[in-house]
Amino acid sequence: MAQQRGARKAAAISAGVAVLALGATYTLASWNDSEWVWGGTDGGDGGVATSTFQFQQNIDITDPDGWADFHANPGQALVFTAGALNLSPGDSIYAPVSLRTIAGSEAGTVVLQGAVPALDGDSNPIGNDPDNALWDAIEVTVYTSSDAVPPACNAAEEDDWNDPIAGLDGAPLGTVAGATQLLPAGADELTPGAPQHYCFKLTLPATASNDLQGRSIAPAWEFAGLSD
Repeated sequence: MAQQRGARKAAAISAGVAVLALGATYTLASWNDSEWVWGGTDGGDGGVATSTFQFQQNIDITDPDGWADFHANPGQALVFTAGALNLSPGDSIYAPVSLRTIAGSEAGTVVLQGAVPALDGDSNPIGNDPDNALWDAIEVTVYTSSDAVPPACNAAEEDDWNDPIAGLDGAPLGTVAGATQLLPAGADELTPGAPQHYCFKLTLPATASNDLQGRSIAPAWEFAGLSD
């Protein structure tokens, strides 16, 4: 019996030593260090940021202060040549507009959407064409130019513009353009891009019915842009 008690006592002492040794392992001191990084830039400003794509319109390219934004229907009113409110069969009227990217914007492309009725402040269509007969009769042609100074948008200089945009040569008002145009970025962050010019031509066909007399419409177009 004395030998058994001695063995148990020795085992207990051995276990106690093992526990103390294990405890000593967890209490050893260590030196610590760490490193951090962040998604910054060379200038130390910002982390992950987005670019900008924005363009503006100008209905009078001779006015350097005429660049503006009109993001919703009806937009800015085009200035048509004389006779817009007195069309007779066979008449055509013309109106220009130019687009360019703002300073600091990326380059992009635009596509001219089909015309929709311009809306007044109460979201009602502007004009007097209850069965859309005049709307359906009017034909639209749209020319482009990327010259620094575009031709005048009128009958006399019509042939000086580029060929009509694909799909928009005597087309119904609701026709979507079949080609895009480039809006380049400026040479630097402080310079707007070079303008892209458009010339709208609306024609009342020579075969127009007498039923179209006294009617009025107000088509509105959207230039839908997409950054490169």
